Amino acid sequence: MRARREFRDRRDVEVDLLDALVDRAEEGMTVFELRAAVDADIDTIEEALSALKSDGLISVDSGEDRVVILPADRVVPDPTAEPEEERSFIDAVRERFGL
Repeated sequence: MRARREFRDRRDVEVDLLDALVDRAEEGMTVFELRAAVDADIDTIEEALSALKSDGLISVDSGEDRVVILPADRVVPDPTAEPEEERSFIDAVRERFGL
């Protein structure tokens, strides 16, 4: 699953982190799990996580045995809603002119 469209205009690494977190929204992910899921060095991931946290798009939960990062509820798309189809420019032109 991907993060909601309004949160996709960020740096690539931030979008990749949000997408990974949305896939595991219920249980969250550790920094090591995020590192395995996102193709970026740890410093870049740390910087991106800091930016996401300061914008209120993620939260950190210190559980009993591990620290996990969770996406904010507003980032996770509603699973019961109709999925938004991403159309190409050509598809939009075809639809508009009935081709």
